[in-house]
Amino acid sequence: MSVTEAGPEAGEFGGDVARIAVGEREFVLVGTAHISRESVELARRVIAEEKPDCVCLELDQRRYEALTQETPFESLDLKEVIRRGQLSTLILNLVLASYQRRLGGQLGVTPGTELLEAARVAQAAGIPIELCDRDVRITLRRAWDSLSFWRRCLLLSTSITALFQPQEISEEEIRHLRRQDVLSALMKEIGDEFPDLKAVLIDERDAYLAERMQSALGRRVVAVVGAGHVAGIRTALTRAARVNLAPLEALPPTSPLWKLAGWSIPAAVIGAIVFIGWRHGVAAAWGSALVWSASTGVPAMAGAAAAFAHPLTAVVALLAAPITTLTPLIGVGHVAALAQAYLQPPLVREFQSVPDEIGTLSRWWSNRLLRIFLVFLLTTLGGSLGVFVGGAEILKKLGAGG
Repeated sequence: MSVTEAGPEAGEFGGDVARIAVGEREFVLVGTAHISRESVELARRVIAEEKPDCVCLELDQRRYEALTQETPFESLDLKEVIRRGQLSTLILNLVLASYQRRLGGQLGVTPGTELLEAARVAQAAGIPIELCDRDVRITLRRAWDSLSFWRRCLLLSTSITALFQPQEISEEEIRHLRRQDVLSALMKEIGDEFPDLKAVLIDERDAYLAERMQSALGRRVVAVVGAGHVAGIRTALTRAARVNLAPLEALPPTSPLWKLAGWSIPAAVIGAIVFIGWRHGVAAAWGSALVWSASTGVPAMAGAAAAFAHPLTAVVALLAAPITTLTPLIGVGHVAALAQAYLQPPLVREFQSVPDEIGTLSRWWSNRLLRIFLVFLLTTLGGSLGVFVGGAEILKKLGAGG
């Protein structure tokens, strides 16, 4: 199969469009910035003039629905998200959406407008569209699972800290932002600090997008993608190698070593309490268990109180922390967040406004959805601190003879 390539500078559309011929097929890659008005015009112009057989978009079904529906969060089952332990990935997703939306507001363009416009132009011309990106939930879950516990904490703290920093930019920076894919640039910065994230967020998706494009029907295909993906997709297409998508869509299993590490602290605590009971009687063991319960439960309850959670949520955190800290299967943050979601469910308008409000610290206490996030974060922090305090107290009792 012959493969020929026109460099990114070739063609009448300028340097934002690349052409690759693979056998008898031609792929036209339109590199866009997701908050650029010029990108909207470019996508519209390329599709209108090229008249392709198919238009591929850097979207999955969920993100496409979010762009095309006026109330994209109405159907979000928050309780199911919490039950599946995916609240952290939801927070990261909203942090990225907020970052991009705030920059888009300064540039006068809603993020993803060029993708939505490409879909509209194609549909108006009777051209089929293909949503070629991987399900965003799989991408975020794979990204999260690729990090160690401490790297996850670092990523969350870095993201939340950056969220509250001012995003005012100069006119020169605005001109520069109009010419690049802001989200890909952000991902590159994160990738420099977290290489495992770059592999999932950029490299894997480059291969995934290229394979889905090759699976699209038609001789001439126009693909509208973020500028940060063009180089990787171009490389994949010029190799003309097909990719098995199944491994890229699978969620990696938890490693046996990680499972062992997760159970090590609970086993040590329970073993120490049992040993104290064997050496010094049931009363001493019961006292140690109460120390553990107070050391983990009180800080978790304090975290819920600091988040202005429902009083019953604070009680749930107090009762759940001593148990959840003894199992890696579920954390006190998820239990408390689920209780808060039942007791004070967010309103539809709060789902809709959260990308705009997540960057304002005071709104975390007034927006019910953000308060659920705050309950999750603060009770998790409280329970984690309690593990160290409770563990140290039990070790003292063990060393002191109960």
